[in-house]
Amino acid sequence: MIDENSTKAEVLEAVQQDGDALAYASAKLKNDREVVLAAVRQSKYALYYASEDLKNDREVVLEAVKQHGYALVYASDELKGDREFMLEAVTENWLALEYVGTEFKDYKEVVLAVVKQDGWELRFASLALKGNKEVVLAAVRQDVLALRYASEALRNDREVVLEAVKQNGRALEYASEYLRDDKDVVLAAVRQDGWAFRYASKRLRGDREVALAAVRQEGAVLYYASYASVELQSEIVQCWANAIEKEVKND
Repeated sequence: MIDENSTKAEVLEAVQQDGDALAYASAKLKNDREVVLAAVRQSKYALYYASEDLKNDREVVLEAVKQHGYALVYASDELKGDREFMLEAVTENWLALEYVGTEFKDYKEVVLAVVKQDGWELRFASLALKGNKEVVLAAVRQDVLALRYASEALRNDREVVLEAVKQNGRALEYASEYLRDDKDVVLAAVRQDGWAFRYASKRLRGDREVALAAVRQEGAVLYYASYASVELQSEIVQCWANAIEKEVKND
């Protein structure tokens, strides 16, 4: 165990094993860039124990953020208020968006940099940017299920929803009620993933073209065809049976 009397070599060895050991180092070594850099590379909490000067050091903080976005919590107020630095931080590690100040979650360039790396991070954007079509499209192109966090207006935007369901049909779950009743949108979804059929409107679950397209992708979805006519249900079952027979022959 190190203490305030430990040498730099001893502290370096300790923080390379456990970054939080920095807590026991002397004030002088908590202000030593080499020691603190070694510590933050090992632990997301280590920056907490660094000197105030090093919490304001761009290189040190960026290195800490690279390891874990949470480290941004311990950065100096000056760096947290620096728009250029925040953009660097989230570019280095998009998980840092969760920990940036509220005002930065409303900066389009910051949020765009993040969602282009991980669309799911749209959940931390401001309400205004969840309603920004450019931002939401960028998020959906990276992770279609980011549609879940888009504004109500954009979940009702045909272009945005089509972009999502063509990549993953199950994104239909997050589309507006209106678009879940749009035949072109629903067809695009079930042709990509038959299971999307369960999110279609009652009307379209009784539509012949939609139902058959879904069953050709995934036979088990015939369970959701309860709104189809008796004749259509019979046709759906036959379509499923034909698909199974074809698979058996191919095997």
